[in-house]
This record gives sequence, structure tokens and C-alpha cells, in this order.
Amino acid sequence: MANYAIDPEILKKYLPANTELDVWNGKCFVSLIGFMFLNTRVKGIKVSFHVNFEEVNLRFYVKRKIVGEASRRGVVFIREIVPKCMLSFIANKLYKEHYVTMPMQHEWQDINEGWKVEYKWKKDNWHSLQVEASNILNPIHIGSQEEFITEHYWGYSKLSENKTLEYRVEHPRWQIYPVNSFSINVDFASLYGQDFKFLNNQIPDSVFLAEGSEIQVFNNRNIF
Repeated sequence: MANYAIDPEILKKYLPANTELDVWNGKCFVSLIGFMFLNTRVKGIKVSFHVNFEEVNLRFYVKRKIVGEASRRGVVFIREIVPKCMLSFIANKLYKEHYVTMPMQHEWQDINEGWKVEYKWKKDNWHSLQVEASNILNPIHIGSQEEFITEHYWGYSKLSENKTLEYRVEHPRWQIYPVNSFSINVDFASLYGQDFKFLNNQIPDSVFLAEGSEIQVFNNRNIF
């Protein structure tokens, strides 16, 4: 998870109706995230050759205020990249997301009492996100930036200027490995548009390596 501070004005046109930008210590963030889907089921059914696969996404953070209830803290995806067309079709159909299909690779290595993890994907050229980290898991502390980035349990998709799709996500609280070094080779303008070109030359505020978990995505609904 590579996390970049961003001018909130850039994100306003991507903001779904009935949500507002969520900030940490006065900063607004976008995150470039690479991970593996493992043992994946759609509506409880495994789809052959679509069970284990990579994903890389660019996302930002929002919240939805509801009277008499704590704010629902969620994420909005700018774009999600996966290696198979059927994955893009299903996710875009069911959750109105912004999936695209590209050739992808990943590498996990156990090295010198640590991890080397890399995700690669190809549009024109190969892009990559790589970290080297300790193999000692640490808890995520309450109030930390790590908690802000990882502890969002709702997803939102902008359907129109007045209509939003909302769905709930459930997973245990994660832990993180301390990152020793990282390398990011990404053309953000090519992948995500000119609004994000500035990230080509921006150093991330933070980079995390998290230990994932089982995740359940619940049925969606439209809100107005």
C-alpha cells in the first residue's frame, strides 16, 4: 500500500453523491495497492481459472454520515486492474466498478528474515510496485495512519451525479510488516488519467505491507 497526499480538489469530480472526503490529520490520500485474491468465490461459487489472481488498484477515502449512526467510512476506486477479462466483467456488472484487464505478474520471496513482494502489470510498458520488509508482524495502532488506510468497511461507486452504489466489506483487523525499502515504477497518467500525473514525481507519504485475511463483500444497494 503506497499512500500519497493529494489536493482534495482533484478528487471532487470522482466523489459519489451522499459521501464526503475522509481525511487523516488534515490530509487527503490516494493509495496504490497491490494484492492477491486467493480462494475467491462469487456469490459462493468458485469460477474455474478465476480463483487466485492479482489485483492492483488506485483508491481514495470517503465517509457517509447517517443520522443516529456512526459515519460509514469507505473507499472509492479510481481504477482496478486484474489479469482476466471475466473478472472485470463480473465486478463491473455486479458492483459498477472500474475494472480493466491487463497482463499481470507477482512475486513473493522469503529473503533474509523478511519479505520481498512485487506486483507488475502491463499497459504499453510494464509498471511495478515492490517492497522489502521485515517478516515480524506488528499490530496496527488506534489512531495511526495505518489504521486510517486499512480500516474502511464500505465501498462506494459513483453511478451518476445524484446516485451512488454502496456495499459493505467485512474482514478482521489486519497487521503489518515494517517496510525497509520500496520501489514504484508507475506511469500514473497513462493508467489513471492526467489528474494523477503529478504522482509520477511524488514520493509517497507512507508505504505499508499488510498481512491480509478472509474478506466478505456483501450485496450492494443504490442510495440517492
